[in-house]
Order: sequence, then C-alpha cells, then structure tokens
Amino acid sequence: MAIEVTPAVLPHLTVDDAAAAIDFYVRAFNGVELGRVPGPDGKKLIHAAVQINGSTVMLNDDFPEMNDGKSSTPTALGGTPVTIHLVVTDVDTQFQRAVDAGATVVMPVEDQFWGDRYGLLRDPFGHRWSMGQPVREVTPDEIKQAVG
Repeated sequence: MAIEVTPAVLPHLTVDDAAAAIDFYVRAFNGVELGRVPGPDGKKLIHAAVQINGSTVMLNDDFPEMNDGKSSTPTALGGTPVTIHLVVTDVDTQFQRAVDAGATVVMPVEDQFWGDRYGLLRDPFGHRWSMGQPVREVTPDEIKQAVG
C-alpha cells in the first residue's frame, strides 16, 4: 500500500530547551502540541512538532555533537536570518498574546504601506516571528510610490 504524501514546507527550529519552547508556542501562538520524541537521556528532545496557525513547525533541542561540535541555536549563532511569518485575523490581539507569553517586541504592530497591520517579535529562544493582518488592498503602483 502506498503512503499518500502531501508536499509541504515546514520550518524546523533548533532551540535550547525544546520542552520550554513547545510550552511557549502553545501559549504565545495558540499552538497545538503534536508530539515529542525524547533522546536517550530522556531530557533533550530529538524531535517535536507543534501546529501553529494551521501549519506544522518541527523543533528539537540543540545537539552540537551532531553538528561538528557546533551549536546551531540563534543564540549561539548571534541571531537568525530567518523570520517565520504568520497571517492572522486579529493581529493586535495575537501579537499581545505572544508578548504576554514572553516574546520581545522587535517592531510594534503598525499599519504598513503594503496594506497589512504588521509587527515583528523575537521568541525567548532567539527565533523571529512576524505577524500580519491584511487591512487594505494596495496596487503595485502604490507600493512602488511608497518605496520611493
């Protein structure tokens, strides 16, 4: 019997304390824990998944010994070049929920020239999350004019 595969792109985050990250994502983004696979020590997670905003986000604890002895968390790397974007229906409420759960505001929610109310957060594990809510339609000419 063939297994049916649905193509997808899923972020896979490396964090210090994956169990705490799951708890944070549940509180901050109304995530739903999908599962955890503990490592041999029973403490660190070698794999876990949460559903956020209808999509799966995979995560694991940092295992430098599996990465040429190098840590690969945003904290160890001095930041992250990646931002995970959430399209939401009530950006102000969702953004505040994440802040209340422990996220740091990088850019407060404001109306943007491209037609969204948009803000940017950093989670306690160093990953960046943006949230946007479309509030008006903008033409390509309006965007071009706004950019300058």
